[in-house]
Amino acid sequence: MSAFNTKLYQSTQLRQEMRINPRLYQAMELLYMPLLDLQQHLKQEMAENPFLEMSEADDAQEVELKEDVKDEPLGDDVDWEEILLDGFDVGGRRAQHEERDYFEPTPVESHDLHDHLNEQLRLLPLDERQLRLGEEIIGDIDDQGTLSCGLSDVLDGVNTWLDEVRPIALERANALPDEREREEELSTIEELFRPYEMAEVEAMLRVIQSFDPPGVGARDVRESILIQLRQRDAEDTVTYRIVEDHFDALINHRWNDIARALGITPKEVQNAADRISQLDPKPGMKYSADPEHYVIPDLIVEKIDGEYMVFANDTNLPRLRISKAYREVARDKNKFSGENKDFIATKLNSANWMIQAIEQRRQTMLKVMNFIVDRQRDFFERGVQYLKPLTLREVADHIEMHESTVSRVTNQKYCQTPRGVFSLKYFFSSGLSTTSGEDISARGVKDKIKSMVSDEDPKKPLTDQAIVKLLKTDGVNIARRTVAKYRDQLGILPARMRKRV
Repeated sequence: MSAFNTKLYQSTQLRQEMRINPRLYQAMELLYMPLLDLQQHLKQEMAENPFLEMSEADDAQEVELKEDVKDEPLGDDVDWEEILLDGFDVGGRRAQHEERDYFEPTPVESHDLHDHLNEQLRLLPLDERQLRLGEEIIGDIDDQGTLSCGLSDVLDGVNTWLDEVRPIALERANALPDEREREEELSTIEELFRPYEMAEVEAMLRVIQSFDPPGVGARDVRESILIQLRQRDAEDTVTYRIVEDHFDALINHRWNDIARALGITPKEVQNAADRISQLDPKPGMKYSADPEHYVIPDLIVEKIDGEYMVFANDTNLPRLRISKAYREVARDKNKFSGENKDFIATKLNSANWMIQAIEQRRQTMLKVMNFIVDRQRDFFERGVQYLKPLTLREVADHIEMHESTVSRVTNQKYCQTPRGVFSLKYFFSSGLSTTSGEDISARGVKDKIKSMVSDEDPKKPLTDQAIVKLLKTDGVNIARRTVAKYRDQLGILPARMRKRV
């Protein structure tokens, strides 16, 4: 007999457990939302909750109606200071709460690369068979304008399609009642649906490679550049020979090797490389279907009488208040009972909570940005090289809130300043020590490196070690490997590849 008893039992157990009010999760979401998302969310809330309405800018927001409402089981007295201080972490298991739908703006349909190529394909005098092959090739071109697979894959794909549709066409033809018409249709199908050959694929690819944008349909960057040069009638030039025969040496900036192979001077090779650099290695990107992302700053920093002032950019945000008409309805408790009474209490509590949450979000963002402005005053006065190192922990300790709260406040938020529009995350950066005892941000060091490289002698570009020495003269202690890392992040080539002859 088994030592385990597999029967089911019921038992009672007494234990303490903390469960989070679902509204606290909504509060976290409100802090996390950028301005555009918040606008959409508030409009949805107004549509769902009859107790919420828009108020005029000068109207006082009416929040306190607790004597008229019934407390919800999970509680409505929200201690915002404690919540923000704890980073919304109140322990226990996450309670199940109502799923909410968020409606994002629908992007306008855009004209992408495939649309552009198919339009050009249909303007050509092609038969149905050629048109189908052209569409197959265009479908295998990626967003950069490069053919993303081999021609054998294109051939297999289009012939597989033929195998799928040929039986359907034959069935329809055999169903024709007229024998003569049936024979003509079968003859047409035999010609139209015969398997494609590689020569047809190669010929159609050459046709597509002649389309706009120049260089589209190439199988790699080298072929794309060669196509662009051919369309410029540059086949008999040194530039074309360099790309065709010495492409590896070209991308590694080995000017002397190319010069010796072609019997020309390194200066001529470099001039040809300059002309090549003006061509587009990813011609399809200009027709990228990615939607444009518009940024509306959540905060505005202005310099007024020598002081930097922070304002919330909430003029387009719906200002909410409790509807006077529904408030009067809620006051007469004797008219309602059962589900109607619960509905009114729930919606009125929810409206009160939403108004409080929006105001708390606004005040928290202002606190965070005011500290950033105070800490980064040198940046606003003198530029990015004077940006000081700053962490979320420092901000959280100063404003006496939890670090995760600061993270939510700064996520996907933007600020309009006298120096431009910046993400709030831009002001946070690790630091490096200086000989003066002060710290400088990594972002400031990167800007220094960028300025040094832009001002260097192109015939004697600065090595990473030379940049280290120059930074030390400015009081910045930094390792050579750190300079190399920052240079790579800035997209700056090594000194040997920046050298001009």
